Amino acid sequence: MLVLVAPGQGAQTPGFLTPWLELPGAADRLAAWSDAIGLDLAHYGTQADADAIRDTAVAQPLLVAAGLLSAAALGDVAPGAVAGHSVGEITAAAFAGVLDEATALKLVRTRGLAMAEAAAITGTGMSALLGGDPEVTVPHLEKLGLTPANVNGAGQIVAAGTLEELAALEADKPEGVRRVVPLKVAGAFHTRHMAPAVAKLEEAAKELAPADPTVTYVSNKDGKAVATGSEVVSRLVGQVANPVRWDLCMETFKERGVTALIEVCPGGTLTGIAKRALPGVKTLALKTPDDLDAARALIAEHATTA
Repeated sequence: MLVLVAPGQGAQTPGFLTPWLELPGAADRLAAWSDAIGLDLAHYGTQADADAIRDTAVAQPLLVAAGLLSAAALGDVAPGAVAGHSVGEITAAAFAGVLDEATALKLVRTRGLAMAEAAAITGTGMSALLGGDPEVTVPHLEKLGLTPANVNGAGQIVAAGTLEELAALEADKPEGVRRVVPLKVAGAFHTRHMAPAVAKLEEAAKELAPADPTVTYVSNKDGKAVATGSEVVSRLVGQVANPVRWDLCMETFKERGVTALIEVCPGGTLTGIAKRALPGVKTLALKTPDDLDAARALIAEHATTA
């Protein structure tokens, strides 16, 4: 069984879209999306520096656009399941047919702007903890006032909170944690600090007419498969202020017999976790179009009718 996954914020790097825009039709497609959402995606994906694409309002639409472009370049794919990490869930919703591409881009534009506004209220951020035991790490974070915002599995938890709380974490790491690595994000996502963004997304969601998933859609709220489009959208709204449980998504992949996992552009983060958490599963990250042939070969070997 093949799983198609989409990464979340922090995966973007300067110029990462440049080679993808050389593919036939890609530049025109990106230009149409840019016009629809009022954001020059080609500029930010090819010319902007790291600080510019770190902006939440820019990074999120850029990531969804990159995921959709790279998936389209694969051709027809019949994955057994789809899933996304954080904002990657919107990309996955498009893969599953819940939202069309234009609607997905408009929703993520609203999400990015709303989360950027929420992040501007208080100085907040996120840091990845490498190593340690979750049973020790989580209580330690809560003692410091931090939220375990991403429980990714394979020994990785991402803490989120105020800059002061994160500084305290640097000085007082949980037992067994080797390193604390600040992430390239501009806020404490998936925490109570994002409550104002949830309210704005709830309003935007009222305008949507989601379809039911055409393939198994695995939610990062709890790792469960979601059967209806309305429930997918409800979860997309709520996850902005609630932790991402990517560890539970991988447990679901395992239970369903996953044999291969492809991570769309800008791939790398989720395949890295899968290599540690899903031994024996073949993984491939779409970084540039040079990876497409290998991805197609993996699809031919592992994809089945959903």
